[in-house]
Amino acid sequence: MKSRVSEKGQITIPKRLRDRLGIRPGTDLDWQEQQGRLIATKVSARDPVDAVYGVLKLNRPTDELLAELRGGDGPD
Repeated sequence: MKSRVSEKGQITIPKRLRDRLGIRPGTDLDWQEQQGRLIATKVSARDPVDAVYGVLKLNRPTDELLAELRGGDGPD
């Protein structure tokens, strides 16, 4: 399979390879040069916990929220 480099340095990954490797729009690739060859490796997905860490904004202390979730009225 061949691809041509555009004037902007862009390439198109053949559809057959994209489908086989699960490369979708937004997929990150790591590029390396080894012995005169260009190697693209699909970057592992982010840990789901890392993706949402710090997203939740609380307007009250965490211990109050935990007590409510556990069925209590709040910290003692």
